[in-house]
Amino acid sequence: MNQTQRTLQEFKTTAAPAEVLERAKKFFQGNLNIYSAFLEHESAQHVAFRGQGGEELIIAARQEHGFTLVSGSTYLFDAQIARFFTTLPAYEMTEMLLPHNRSAEAAVTHE
Repeated sequence: MNQTQRTLQEFKTTAAPAEVLERAKKFFQGNLNIYSAFLEHESAQHVAFRGQGGEELIIAARQEHGFTLVSGSTYLFDAQIARFFTTLPAYEMTEMLLPHNRSAEAAVTHE
């Protein structure tokens, strides 16, 4: 299977990268059904699993600008990756409102 046949999903979370990877290990190894996966190798940035028929599943996590970007790549386990993402606390982007500058507005109206 080549890289173009894989699916890639991404999710933003408030959880730290190390926590995401620990959760992935518990989630994918803890499901004792046909979608179980077994840890094959890991680093500080990713965990790689093998599942049914030798299918590879990779979860990577890295710190971005105020959130953790989690990537999941697989061919057959895309629904399970999506389900795993729902177990993570979602990052919600908030808008910062600037204070209204009344003195500038007053200067414009008095001219």
